Amino acid sequence: MSITAERKSEVIKEYAKGDKDTGSPEVQVAILSERIKNLTEHLQSHEKDFHSRRGLLVMVGQRRRLLDYLKKKDNARYTEVIGRLGLRR
Repeated sequence: MSITAERKSEVIKEYAKGDKDTGSPEVQVAILSERIKNLTEHLQSHEKDFHSRRGLLVMVGQRRRLLDYLKKKDNARYTEVIGRLGLRR
């Protein structure tokens, strides 16, 4: 359900703006998107896991708030992130 440390470091390297960047909105959204994807796959086979479903909804809301913040601060970075993650179809 959660992502491994290796996968998390790969995602951080891919979306980081610098060497020690782990907290920028882009990195946070990318990590949340990876966790949401994994949890969605888990819920496909465990339909009655309502505690995990609530966690998924919390993560989706957190990602939405981060994306709203990024859109308000820098629209170009926002469009780049949603394009790279494939969020808006």
